This record gives sequence, C-alpha cells and structure tokens, in this order.
Amino acid sequence: MRLEGDIPVKRVLISTIAIFALGAVLMTSAFAGNLGSLRGDATLSEINAAGDINQVIENGRYPANYRQQPPLIPHKIEKYQINLKVNQCMRCHNWQFAAKEGAPKISETHYTDTRTGKKLDDVVAGRWFCTQCHVPQVGAEPLVENTFSK
Repeated sequence: MRLEGDIPVKRVLISTIAIFALGAVLMTSAFAGNLGSLRGDATLSEINAAGDINQVIENGRYPANYRQQPPLIPHKIEKYQINLKVNQCMRCHNWQFAAKEGAPKISETHYTDTRTGKKLDDVVAGRWFCTQCHVPQVGAEPLVENTFSK
C-alpha cells in the first residue's frame, strides 16, 4: 500500500514509532538527573536498623509488639470449633464464665455494635470469629533462616 507521493505506509509507520521512541529516551534522560531517593542521600547501611524483637515472656505471655495489638492466645486452639453457631472460646472468655474459669474476660468493645453504638449482652457478630484478629503465641523456631544484622 502506498500513500500520496509514493511513500510506503510501512516506512511512515516505522519512522513515526522511531521518532516517538527517540523522544521518550531523550525526555527520560533529561529528567533522570532530577530524580532522588525518598531517603535522601543516605545509603541503606546508614539508615537506622530495626530494634531487637521483644521476646521476653511476662507471666506466661508475650507482650504486645505494637499499640492496640490484639492479645495473643496463650494456649492451643487446634481443636476449638468456631463457626456461625458455636464459638468454643466463649465457654471461658465470655463475661458470664470468665471469673469462674479464671480466664481473661473479652473486651467490652466485643459487645458494642459498631454501627449503632449499642451495647449488647452477647458478642457482636463482627467480633465472633476470634482468630480473625487473635493468634496463638508460639515459641517456634523461624521457618526461614534470618541473617539480618544491624
């Protein structure tokens, strides 16, 4: 196929692509000198390293690693049943049984409907599945070797 003046369409197309590619390369190299790292001129080795992981056990429990961290579960829960009808955690941790069982009572926030702000006698449906926030604490060795050093 040919355009007016006997210029093949393929040659026009290739020339157009080449011009755009050259423009992109020139613009990239022009702006490359203005790019900078979010950490400034500091190298990775100069930036503060993470602190030691807090693994001190207090009263049989690991302390929280961050503010408002859901408490870790200090016992095995492998065979606990938690579904729409049954939550075995509530047999010890619900307000009615906690004192008798010697277990910590779950937080008042678990009884407050977040949409209406109304306080209920039973755990709110959104807080029913404990393991969506709480996990068992484990003193297991890491699965992958960690060679991090300060």
